[in-house]
Amino acid sequence: MEDSQVKQAHFFLNDLTELVQRLRGKNGCPWDRKQTPATVMVYLIEEVYELVEAIEAGDSRHIREELGDVLFHVFFIARMFEEQGSFDIQDTARAVIDKMVRRHPHVFGNRTFKNSEEVIQNWYKIKKEETKGSPGGSLLDSVPIQLPSLVRAYKISERAARTGFDRSTAATLLQEIKDRLDRLTAVVEKTDKEAAARQYGEALFSLVKLARFIDVHPEIALTGSIQTFVKRFKKMEGLITDSGRDLDTLSEDEMQLFWQRAATS
Repeated sequence: MEDSQVKQAHFFLNDLTELVQRLRGKNGCPWDRKQTPATVMVYLIEEVYELVEAIEAGDSRHIREELGDVLFHVFFIARMFEEQGSFDIQDTARAVIDKMVRRHPHVFGNRTFKNSEEVIQNWYKIKKEETKGSPGGSLLDSVPIQLPSLVRAYKISERAARTGFDRSTAATLLQEIKDRLDRLTAVVEKTDKEAAARQYGEALFSLVKLARFIDVHPEIALTGSIQTFVKRFKKMEGLITDSGRDLDTLSEDEMQLFWQRAATS
């Protein structure tokens, strides 16, 4: 990046800092001034989900806009902590820079690794060293409980596996999934809802563990399947409308016929 671009980026970030300060200032916006980190948190989560949706859509202009919204909330929250005397946005940036440099010794130091897997293993080793000495600390504590369950399950499974606790293979997990589905079938047939919920969760967690071995993130895989279903369902609705029929008047066989047509049209 050229010096002029660096200066321009610095200029815009200063502008953003000043914008947030004005919004929170004495003559700023009444709504912005009454916010707290806790009340703003939900908006940040919403913006992150909107960013993810934009990335999945591949719309660069939308991605730029949503990145800006996330960036604004980061600066906004940092400002509130600055007002409390805790830290400011510069401290935040400095901390993450120090952490990234520390966790990339192969880039900023003299370490060498053969592949990305060794890089990941070293990353977790460094994280473990960073948390050493924390009272009652667990390797799983850094996985936020607020994460969507599918994402949290994947991260917890991954962390546990890196300790050597989970020595499963793809073959053993496939058998485990089959066994759990058999158990689920048995409790469903008995209409035991509590047992069914437990066995369903166990089967789902085993599927999440399997994702590690086939190099697939379960959240991304499920999102793709949902999008495929929604696209096909909407196409089926269009075909039904074009035929002069209503969805709720179709028989099951007729609906399946339109469903199959939606897959090929």
